[in-house]
Amino acid sequence: MTIIANRVLTTLLVSGVVGVSLMPFASHAPNRIVSGTAFGIAEALSPWHLAIAAVLTLVLAVAATPALSRLVLPRLAAGRTGAGAGAGIGGPLVALGAAPLLLLTIMYGAGDFATRMTDPEMTAARTSLGGAFWVAVFSLTLIMMDGLQRLRVGSLVAVGYGLAVGAAVFALFAAGVFDDLSILREYANRRSAFTAAMSRHIFLVAGALGPALLIGIALGLWALRRKPVRGGVFGLLNFFQTIPSIALFGLLIAPLAALGAAVPLLFDLGVRGIGMAPALLALVMYALLPIARNTYAGFAAVPTAVIEAARGMGMSRLAILLKVEAPLALPILLSGLRIVVVQLIGLAVVAALIGAGGLGSFIFQGLGQNAIDLVLLGAIPTIAMAVLADGVLQVFISLSQPRGQA
Repeated sequence: MTIIANRVLTTLLVSGVVGVSLMPFASHAPNRIVSGTAFGIAEALSPWHLAIAAVLTLVLAVAATPALSRLVLPRLAAGRTGAGAGAGIGGPLVALGAAPLLLLTIMYGAGDFATRMTDPEMTAARTSLGGAFWVAVFSLTLIMMDGLQRLRVGSLVAVGYGLAVGAAVFALFAAGVFDDLSILREYANRRSAFTAAMSRHIFLVAGALGPALLIGIALGLWALRRKPVRGGVFGLLNFFQTIPSIALFGLLIAPLAALGAAVPLLFDLGVRGIGMAPALLALVMYALLPIARNTYAGFAAVPTAVIEAARGMGMSRLAILLKVEAPLALPILLSGLRIVVVQLIGLAVVAALIGAGGLGSFIFQGLGQNAIDLVLLGAIPTIAMAVLADGVLQVFISLSQPRGQA
């Protein structure tokens, strides 16, 4: 007889508790240069925050046992079949309720600690989040993802749940709970620069995505229609993917600088060794393979009988492509688009190294100044953008599935 029904939840919970217990939860320093004094979670959180966190942690621990499923939702648990059947659905449901509450409690407690440590006369003082805070956030996020996966909910429900949790966290931001944390102070000091960097980051992603879609879809269709070129096309795109991003950015500096110097018109248009031009070119090269691969796979999966039926109805080749093949291939095309968008959001960070700007500029400035809050000011929005894009495109993929397959 097993006492653990959900090993994933148990592993995440144990590793999270151990990590939170061993690492500092927050630190307080007289300024951003010197090292601060570290505080464990027991010192940082107020007693009632700590009590709520302990109760919710205990609830999560009980959710990992088979007893909870039998006691709370016996009928639903009995009807569960397939992988994870032993855990029932009572445990995941309880975990999905307790995990966000614990997350909000910890986040609120961190903001409350920063407020308590703030001295109006010491404007340079900084309260930073420690490793224990981030371990708790990542562990609870993974617990929520595990719960959604075990319940086998659709993409719409999963995204709706994520938006609800995100809205609760945003409400804490809007209420000013985190205003005294150092990362928010960095944001307040660089508000205009942050807005410009965010806009530049989005422009880099969108500016690379447009040409990559046009070229990648064309290459995928070409490889599908012309078998002799298939190996060469995918071999070349695979080669682009094997080049490390920093190396590719560096390789483009010399030829683009020479091209800009030789053709003044291109120089006036922004084609130079550093800046937007090499960044956009490299991002387009990285995006081509997933788009071309998924275009090829999507159109190749369209049944031949369907195409023949369309021809029999007198449809032209272009009409078959647009009205028959493209809709059927759409879910696979969107899957490739999801991969590309998330990949571009991450790679655009590295583009800051060659003067392209974006959120990566904060990350590299922070690394150079040993200012972790400045690093987080660039890293957290990047992660949020990638997660949001992934969730939105997951919804579109689900909606594009033929009825009965979503």
